[in-house]
Amino acid sequence: MSVKQEIEVLLPPEVAYDELARYSALLAAAGLRPGEADFVHLRKRSIDARGRAPQVRLRADIYQTPPPRDLFGPWFQYPSVERATRSVLIVGAGPAGLFAALRAIELGIKPIVLERGKDVRTRRRDLAALNKEHLVNPDSNYCFGEGGAGTYSDGKLYTRSTKRGDVQRILRLLVQHGATPDILVDAHPHIGTNKLPYVVQALRDSVRAAGGEVHFDTRVDDLILENNHLRGVVTATGAALEADAVILATGHSARDIYELLHRRGVLIEAKPFALGVRVEHPQELIDQAQYRRRDRGPLPAASYALVHQTQWQNRQRGVFSFCMCPGGFIVPAATAPGEVVVNGMSPSRRDSRFANSGIVTAIELEDMDLRRHGALAGLRLQQEIEQRACQLAGNTQLAPAQRLGDFLKAKISPELLETSYQPGLVSVPMDKVLGAGLAERLRQGFRNFGQKIPGYATNAAQIVGVESRTSSPVRIPRDRETLQHPEVRGLFPCGEGAGYAGGIVSAAMDGERCAEAAFAAIGAK
Repeated sequence: MSVKQEIEVLLPPEVAYDELARYSALLAAAGLRPGEADFVHLRKRSIDARGRAPQVRLRADIYQTPPPRDLFGPWFQYPSVERATRSVLIVGAGPAGLFAALRAIELGIKPIVLERGKDVRTRRRDLAALNKEHLVNPDSNYCFGEGGAGTYSDGKLYTRSTKRGDVQRILRLLVQHGATPDILVDAHPHIGTNKLPYVVQALRDSVRAAGGEVHFDTRVDDLILENNHLRGVVTATGAALEADAVILATGHSARDIYELLHRRGVLIEAKPFALGVRVEHPQELIDQAQYRRRDRGPLPAASYALVHQTQWQNRQRGVFSFCMCPGGFIVPAATAPGEVVVNGMSPSRRDSRFANSGIVTAIELEDMDLRRHGALAGLRLQQEIEQRACQLAGNTQLAPAQRLGDFLKAKISPELLETSYQPGLVSVPMDKVLGAGLAERLRQGFRNFGQKIPGYATNAAQIVGVESRTSSPVRIPRDRETLQHPEVRGLFPCGEGAGYAGGIVSAAMDGERCAEAAFAAIGAK
C-alpha cells in the first residue's frame, strides 16, 4: 500500500515554475528532505493574484513509497467494431462527434462519422485563403472541418459542466492522444491552437483503427424520415446512408442544418445566446493590471473574467467577457461570403503581444423577432448584424473596428491601433454595426470594466466586430432521460449545435452521453 502526504502550499512564481525549486519547496512543506520521497505527484496548480504580489497555489501528493500503478487513471483500450451489427451515424467531427464515436466503440457500436469539411491538416489551406485572400469556403473554415470550431480557436478546456460527465476522463483521453499532461493539473487547462490539431488527428486515428469510419467533404443535405423515425441521411452527392441511430453534432454555426430541420418539420426552438465584439489590448497592459508587477516573469500571460448587469429601456441584460485569449490572435470566423464574424485563439505558449476577449451581451427571446421568424429568429438576428458588419467594412473580410475610448464617447476613430487580426481593420462607428441598444449595453459594461482593470477602457484598446457565434441561437429539443428528440425517434441532438454544450470539454462529455443514450436505445450485438 502506498504511503502519501497531501499538501497545499503557496509559492512565489519564481519557485513554483522552476522544477527543482518547486520540488525542494514541496518536500520542505511535507517535512521531508531530498531523497526521502519516492514520488511527487502535482495535482492542481492555480494562480492567486488577490494579494499585493501574485502567488501560485499548488496541491500535491508526496509518496514515500512507490505510487499505485493506476495513479494517472486508466489507459483507454478500444475493441474492434469493424464487424459490429449495430451502427450510428454521427454528423459532425467536432469534440462532440469524435468523443461520441470513441464511446460508441467502447460500447460495441460502429460509428460512421460524416464531416462536411476537410481533415485537420488540409483545412489549413482554406484558413490561409480566408486570412490572406478573404475567400470564405462555406464547408471548410474556422467553424467547419475536422475538430470543429475549437481546433483552430483557443483549445481552452475549462468547464463548469461537471455534473454532465467525467471531466477527468475527457482530459485523460486528450492526454492519451497527445495533449500535454499539464491539462490534468492546471486550474484553467489549455492546449493551444498549434497543438490541438495533432490531438484531433490522433482521436480520428483511434476511431479508424478500431473499425469506425470517418468521412470528410461529406455534407448532409437531407434526412431519411419515415413515420417520425430518422433512418439516416442523404449527403450532398445524393448518397443515402442509414444506421440504427443518428447523433447530430454539427456545431453552433451549421445554419443549413437548422434550415433543413425546420423545412422537414422537425421541432426546433429559438434559444437565447450572446452577441457583441472582440476587444484587443496590449498583453503587457493586462499583465501589469492583473499581476501588479512590471514584468510578469515566469507567470503565464494574464487573463480576466468580467461581468456587469446593464439596464436599457427597462430591460436588464448581462454584459460579460467570453473566450478570453491571453497572448492570442483575433481570427475571421465567417462561414459564408457576405458576413464578417470574429473569434479569438491562443497558441500553447500564449506569447502574442496582444490579449483579446469577446465582450458580449445576452440576447433573450424578447430581443428577437419571433413573430416574423419563429424558431429561426435568433439565427436571423445573427445574420443581419454579420452582414451589416461586412457591408460597412467594404464587403471583404476586413473587420469594422473602433478604438475603445472613442466608442465610449461615440466618436469616430481617425486611426486604429496595430492588430493581430490578419485580414485587416476598417474604422467604423460600432453603433452602426450593432444598433443603439446593443451598443449602449456594451458601453455600460466597458465603463464598469474600466473601474475594475486600470487602463482597460481607454484608447489603448480597440473593439473589433462582430463576436456573434458565442453559442447556438437554436435549440434542438431532446428528452432529458433518453436524450432522444421528443418527436423523432432515432435522432439524438448533441453538443453545442443542439444547445447542450458550451466548449470543448462540455461538448465531448455530451458526445459520450449521446453515444450511451443511443446504445440504450438500440443495444449492440
